Amino acid sequence: MATLTSSGADGFSIGNLSKRTGVNIETIRYYERIALLPAPPRTLGGRRSYAKSHVQVLAFIRRGRELGFPIDDIRTLLALADPKETPCAEVEKVARAHLENVRSKIVDLTKLEQVLSDAVGQCPGADAPSCPVLEVLGAA
Repeated sequence: MATLTSSGADGFSIGNLSKRTGVNIETIRYYERIALLPAPPRTLGGRRSYAKSHVQVLAFIRRGRELGFPIDDIRTLLALADPKETPCAEVEKVARAHLENVRSKIVDLTKLEQVLSDAVGQCPGADAPSCPVLEVLGAA
């Protein structure tokens, strides 16, 4: 349960957290709702009072999302980041699964690029009665 503090002197606001991390305020609230980001203590006025640890966790979450990790994997990685142990094998398992997913997407995107490139290359121009791109998409 969050602790009540008399002022925000020990922490900073959600707006400040957003500025420090580049994460949208609504996204921060969402991460709190799904318990990905620990809920901060609140001031007597009911405002969230974030600590440096929240900045670190949120930066970790943001970077993980930028790298395409699903939220469940980020949750797992955060749990494995306990400083008491360095469970590299477990972290590697999560990262390896994500790497395979990324490689699979690259193969699919390479195929998609070729199909689109071929279709665009066959496009005869502005006044043509049919369009190869629409044909590829199945709309013609």
